Amino acid sequence: MAGLVALNIPEEPVMGVVAVLGAILGMVLVLPMVSRKIEENLEPFFLVMGIIGSIAIYLAGILPSDEVTELVKRALLTPVMLHGIPIGITQVVLIAGLIFYKYHGSIYRGIGKLLQKLGVRGFLFVIITVLGLVSSIISVIVAAVVFAEIMVALPLTRQKKIEATVLAAFALGMGAALTPVGEPLATIAVSKLSGPPYHAGFDFLLRLLGPYIIPGVIAVAAYTAIRAAEGAAESVRSSMTEGIEHVETLRSVVLRAVRVYIFVAALELLGTSFMPLVEWYFTKIPSYILYWVNMISAAVDNATLTAAEIGPYLHIDQIKAALMSLIISGGMLIPGNIPNIVAAGRLGITSKEWARIGVPFGIVLLIIYFIILFGPSMI
Repeated sequence: MAGLVALNIPEEPVMGVVAVLGAILGMVLVLPMVSRKIEENLEPFFLVMGIIGSIAIYLAGILPSDEVTELVKRALLTPVMLHGIPIGITQVVLIAGLIFYKYHGSIYRGIGKLLQKLGVRGFLFVIITVLGLVSSIISVIVAAVVFAEIMVALPLTRQKKIEATVLAAFALGMGAALTPVGEPLATIAVSKLSGPPYHAGFDFLLRLLGPYIIPGVIAVAAYTAIRAAEGAAESVRSSMTEGIEHVETLRSVVLRAVRVYIFVAALELLGTSFMPLVEWYFTKIPSYILYWVNMISAAVDNATLTAAEIGPYLHIDQIKAALMSLIISGGMLIPGNIPNIVAAGRLGITSKEWARIGVPFGIVLLIIYFIILFGPSMI
């Protein structure tokens, strides 16, 4: 969970640090889109960027020497820990992969029976809605792993699978923000607002964001089901007679878990490295502009931005708008949220493929929620 390492951030920006971190941010956003080699080695690339960023803030004195060990410890443990319990995203991805590897026959047959009863459209709507809403209870990690494995089994073309997966990731990320156990963003937000005047408890985000998120999850599920089901009838009938082939190897299951570990560790380093930029610039932006600036959470851990932006000094409407923009923007690129990382790794979705769908869809969602949140006050 980024942003909890104690940093000595000066009140005034250090331009050398700004230049280095700005360059890193630019490379993280652009290079995976233009370089095939980097796209195929996204995890080590992000790790290198995170290490460079950490070194930059250390040399500038922003990362104290006695906090270096803490940062390294967090980078090593975050991928394998969840709320202090040694069950993190890495183990969930590995265990789920092994279960699907061993029992894929029975699981795929069960999916096939549901498909016959509900059809592709009904099946996707139900699965995305249910996983999106319960991700706040079972954690978005578990929900994302289950959904990714289901998508592998569905008898859809690769393009349809990619489209459905990217769109559904928005629903999972939104639903996970309803309780502190769903994802790090929600955990940090509740922690930062636990004192006066809000005294945030377990149901605080459900009450605050539920009226916006719950209909949003259902709407995204419906839209995804409609888009993915177009022209799928023939492939579904074919799969029922021929069966669904499971092509994953044990080696690929383990390798995927290792890659997820590296990715999450890298995001921990990057999130801490970008904290000075957030403190110097983001926290001074008016809320209606910050709503759009928070699109940067598509590439920067949104828990980092939450840790810096959210606090008891904000009006409830400012908190609502900031969190909604962070939650939605997290679905736009692969590094933006946990479901994206899990699903992209399992289905082999590239950064370009994800961005081609995630960025325009995310912008549309942001516009819709901007009108809902800010429209009445701007009329």
